[in-house]
Amino acid sequence: MLMKTYQVDENGYYGEFGGAYIPEILHRCVEELRNSYLQVLESEEFRKEFMSMLRDYVGRPSPLYLAERLSEKYRCKIYLKREDLNHTGAHKINNAIGQILLAKRMGKKRIIAETGAGQHGVATATVCALMGMECVIYMGKTDIERQHMNVERMKMLGAEVKPVTSGNMTLKDATNEAIRDWCCHSADTYYVIGSTVGPHPYPDMVARLQSVISKEIQNQLAEHEGRSYPDYLIACVGGGSNAAGTIYHYLDDERVKIVLAEAGGKGIESLMSAATIQLGRLGIIHGARTLVMQNEDGQILEPYSISAGLDYPGIGPMHANLARQHRATVFAINDDEAVKAAFELTRLEGIIPALESAHALGVLGKLAFHPEDVVVLTVSGRGDKDLETYLNY
Repeated sequence: MLMKTYQVDENGYYGEFGGAYIPEILHRCVEELRNSYLQVLESEEFRKEFMSMLRDYVGRPSPLYLAERLSEKYRCKIYLKREDLNHTGAHKINNAIGQILLAKRMGKKRIIAETGAGQHGVATATVCALMGMECVIYMGKTDIERQHMNVERMKMLGAEVKPVTSGNMTLKDATNEAIRDWCCHSADTYYVIGSTVGPHPYPDMVARLQSVISKEIQNQLAEHEGRSYPDYLIACVGGGSNAAGTIYHYLDDERVKIVLAEAGGKGIESLMSAATIQLGRLGIIHGARTLVMQNEDGQILEPYSISAGLDYPGIGPMHANLARQHRATVFAINDDEAVKAAFELTRLEGIIPALESAHALGVLGKLAFHPEDVVVLTVSGRGDKDLETYLNY
């Protein structure tokens, strides 16, 4: 009897979600990527280079830290997976290194990317500077204003930051522009998608590159707890890359409860939300079939979140499937709950989290833990970029 799996199938689907719905002009690039990515990612030469860069350049493994005061408050054992301590301050660097190493092997000379909170843009610009490659980052004008510090970091690293003024000028619109650029320059350009979204093979490729997180959690828990699995895994989801990395090696291990936090914004009834799993319907966005926030006519609705990194009207197909199959429990965490959780972590543990990670922390008060429960929560990024938002809130 075949064991049920929540991993991607050979056609690029997670259950009914995924696939590659792309214009003809992009068919050749996506096919080329699909035909090369596994071959490269599974090769010994790639793995050696990738792992040595993660160790010596990024500073992995990132610590798994037992947060004693937080644990005391929620009456269980809470470990924080400290992705905020990576070089560039978030999990995004894992994926940027992997994809740019792949791009080099495919003979591409120019790198483009989209970014919301700026962390993926900074990570991509960082690796391009390291490898001497041309780099163009698309970013919504709204996000440029609220993430000014990250914009300056990208420019200092030598990237060209292109402001996007369509739509509500956030992540969705930046992605649209990056796809347009790719259509026009497909021969020499590689598009580094920053999350588990887009046409197959991107969701699977990004999840594989980020799966270094769950691999480390297995080893670190075995050391700390004498067992390699937790009772709960908690992560925030926008497109879903840090969550995919956190849960990757536990997807089919039903002993582990998966809890995801999406951005509730001003509340899911308010029309100012980015809670796609709660509010979305089956649709197609950026080349994948997934849950999408849309109106009756199928027009994509503008999402809203205090967090630039979760402000997306879709969700990665892996997470859409986990929610549909009831493998994951999903909470919509509102702006005020996220900010409150961020201040709580700061005061209890001396760690200022990114606004994205603060949504994951906001889940803790909504679950009923037992004292013996082992909980791993991923702090996907550090909060320097969000200080202005925190202080103004």
